[in-house]
Amino acid sequence: MKAAKVNQQQPTCYGYARVSTKDQREDRQLLALTQYGVSEKNIFLDKQSGKDFERPEYKRLLRCLKPGDVLFIKSIDRLGRNYTEIIEQWRVITKEIRASIVVIDMPLLDTRQNELDLTGTLISDIVLQLLSYVAETERAYNRQRQAEGIAIAKAKGTRFGRPPIERPEELSKVIRSWRRNEISARMAAKELGVTHKTFIKWTDEP
Repeated sequence: MKAAKVNQQQPTCYGYARVSTKDQREDRQLLALTQYGVSEKNIFLDKQSGKDFERPEYKRLLRCLKPGDVLFIKSIDRLGRNYTEIIEQWRVITKEIRASIVVIDMPLLDTRQNELDLTGTLISDIVLQLLSYVAETERAYNRQRQAEGIAIAKAKGTRFGRPPIERPEELSKVIRSWRRNEISARMAAKELGVTHKTFIKWTDEP
C-alpha cells in the first residue's frame, strides 16, 4: 500500500526595499533582491523616511507574510530608524508571524539556518543587536557632526537659508506714510515690491 502524499506548501519569498527620499534610487536594493530569486511582484518598496512605520508598503508586506515565508532585505537598517525599532520589527516578523529573515549584506543574519539551531540563533541575535546599535550610533554621530559643522560655519559668519531682502531706499518714507494712516500696510508692501508679512516685519524693527 502506497503512503499518501503530504502536500507541503512551499514558502513564499518576499523582498522589502526603502529609500529615504524620492530623489534616492532604489536600483541597488531591487537588483540584490531579484538576484536572490525574489520575484518582482513580491517586492515591496517605500519611498519615504524611516522616521516611523506608517509606511504603506511595509504594512502591506506584514499582512502578506505567513509562517514559513522568507523576507529578504539588503541591509538591516531598512527595517527601522533606530536600534529599538529594528529589534521590535525583527521580533514581530520572526516570533509573531514566524517568517524567516535574510539580510543580504550580512550572511550571519539568516534565520532560515537557525530555526532548530540554538547556537546559530544566539549568534544571530547577538549580531543583530550589535549591528542595530552600530547603525543607530552612526546616525547619531552623523547628526552631531552636522550640527557641529553648522555651528562652526555660523561662527565664521556663514549664513544659512535665504539671503535677507535688501531694503529699498524709500522704505522710511513709506513707513511714515503708513504710520500716518495715509496708506494701508498692503498698499505699502505693494509699493515697495515685497510681501505684506515682510513689510510688517520691517515696521517692527528699529
